[in-house]
Amino acid sequence: MNVDLHNPELVGLRTPDPLRFAFQRKKSAHAGGMMRSVNSEDIQTELEKAHAIPASSAHAPRCLYIHIPFCRVRCTYCNFFQYASSKSLIEGYVEALRAEIRWKASQIWSQSAPFQAVYIGGGTPTDLSGEQIRMIVSDIRSQFPLTPDCEITLEGRINRFGLDKFEAALEGGVNRFSFGVQSFNTQVRRSAKRLDDREVVLDKIQQLAKYNAAPIVLDLLYGLPHQTLDIWQQDLNDYLESGAHGVDLYQLIEMLGLPMAKLVEQGKLPYPADTQMKASMFEMGVNFMAKHHQKRLSVNHWSSDNRERSIYNSLAKTTAEIMPLGAGAGGNVNGCQMMQTRDMDTYISAINDLRYPVTMMTLAPANRGVSAEVKSGFDAGVLAQHKLDSVAGQGSFEALYPLFEAWQENGLVYLEKNGNGRSYLTLTLAGQFWAVTLAQNLIEVLQNQTAQKVQRKAANVAA
Repeated sequence: MNVDLHNPELVGLRTPDPLRFAFQRKKSAHAGGMMRSVNSEDIQTELEKAHAIPASSAHAPRCLYIHIPFCRVRCTYCNFFQYASSKSLIEGYVEALRAEIRWKASQIWSQSAPFQAVYIGGGTPTDLSGEQIRMIVSDIRSQFPLTPDCEITLEGRINRFGLDKFEAALEGGVNRFSFGVQSFNTQVRRSAKRLDDREVVLDKIQQLAKYNAAPIVLDLLYGLPHQTLDIWQQDLNDYLESGAHGVDLYQLIEMLGLPMAKLVEQGKLPYPADTQMKASMFEMGVNFMAKHHQKRLSVNHWSSDNRERSIYNSLAKTTAEIMPLGAGAGGNVNGCQMMQTRDMDTYISAINDLRYPVTMMTLAPANRGVSAEVKSGFDAGVLAQHKLDSVAGQGSFEALYPLFEAWQENGLVYLEKNGNGRSYLTLTLAGQFWAVTLAQNLIEVLQNQTAQKVQRKAANVAA
């Protein structure tokens, strides 16, 4: 393996405290690999071909992602805001979205195998009316083939999500709800432009959880302005008190140009937590969940009982194909990785003309399964030799021993060499905190190794 094992950006720093100081900062929210761009004039033709081919297997994992690009208020940390909620805009959008559902569901690829999970995200899907939610979910269930246990998630806010909308969503077929609480603390919430005070949020979640109709899952964000360690501890306590069935603990990613950065620059908000503070918050979260016997589903996700499965979130980190529906939705079909336009007028016009509303598209490389295995393994906290070798080729895991041993020396992993193709790379607490950074580094190393093999093969042919 030809990599620079003295490069701290690759292997981290050798420090007594790798949880807080192994790397300077988290690289990005998600790890990913390189892909080949498709010229804009070829996008429609490529997508027509992709949707006209049946799924490679009737049992291959597949999901649907439906994007609702409206929010009543833009949160200060958010990079996904598209349109302020407006009754007239939403009505026109829902009509176009339902037309897209019917059109795409009729295609050969869509009908060739069932879907295991559906995720309705945003934006704020709960800004739709109860009837609009019910119609969209009913359309999905009637038009697409779904597995009998298909997980159908509705994402949103607690704000203005009453029992009328909750019951309409249940009637349509939603069987999982994900609410972006971020923090229960009123001051932290207000500074982030979150609506409703702590008591209101806690009361509503308790009400929905006691309904006992579907899993209620919360997103908590650590590192926000005003969010001290004591407040974070209370956020964790409030999760248990809420009766929710699961929780994600995500760290705040610093993104330049967002409202939060501008408010901090203007002196209207204190600085958010630095990497070391966020590492301490992560450690607190992990220890808290273990102390209270919450079942760990990934490095960032826990469940309080066996109702929460987090199927979509798990499959999205694998080679699962995801059909995108709606303005701003992203997905992949038959090797075509695409992002649909965020512009409302362009989106509606394309749907009316039965054209794919895609503005950016790449073709997945032949070894995309390698990146997926790395991402899913690091998300789960362990990379298995036999799984990596099955997609990257026999001997791939063993060839990476020098890198793995460097990570082990730096306190990020521990390597179990069991032999017989059953060795494992397990993330330490520090490695779990830096999981995305490590996954991205490993993906880049593997891609460079593949590129070098191709170059050597070409050189041998030329010789």
